[in-house]
Amino acid sequence: MSDDQELDANPKPLGIKCTSSDCENGLHCFRQTQKMRRANIRGACRDCGADLVNWDRVRRQDLRDVGYTFQAQNYELIRHHFWHVDIDQRAANYARRKGRDGIREAAEKRIRASVARPRHPLEGRQTPFSDNPLYYGQHAVAACCRACIEEWHSIPKDRNLTEDEIQYLSELVILYVFDRIPDLAEKGIRVPPIRS
Repeated sequence: MSDDQELDANPKPLGIKCTSSDCENGLHCFRQTQKMRRANIRGACRDCGADLVNWDRVRRQDLRDVGYTFQAQNYELIRHHFWHVDIDQRAANYARRKGRDGIREAAEKRIRASVARPRHPLEGRQTPFSDNPLYYGQHAVAACCRACIEEWHSIPKDRNLTEDEIQYLSELVILYVFDRIPDLAEKGIRVPPIRS
């Protein structure tokens, strides 16, 4: 995060959902509708039909090709939002307290707790939108719920994630955090809490 980038301590509600799109500005939604499922249409924008992503390439889950995956995710409005929104101050402070080592550990724990098993009690709502950089990362890389994971990473939502899948999704979140907050120290530092 650059020095001139302002952090928002009190983020406002998004005003967008996973199914939002702004096709005229190149921001789509690739989540299938019921009608698309019945017609076996997968991978196109649900609103305009744009087919912009090489899904075979994204779904290989190859970290050596993560640049393409992140580029492709920016075609989707919700992912684009999380790749470009300012990180709120609480989330930035969390990252600084953890440092790179702590973020690596916390990302895997977060993936295990929120999406590793099918049928989470809050499925579709288990990942908040602010106050933790891991939440931002999960939404940005489509690791926020099992529906998004299935849509983007072709991992069926009706079974447990494998260890390899947990590691892959964790690494995507870690790479997101390190990209968005590049000045993190390896070890965490003391950061005073925000008083509300």
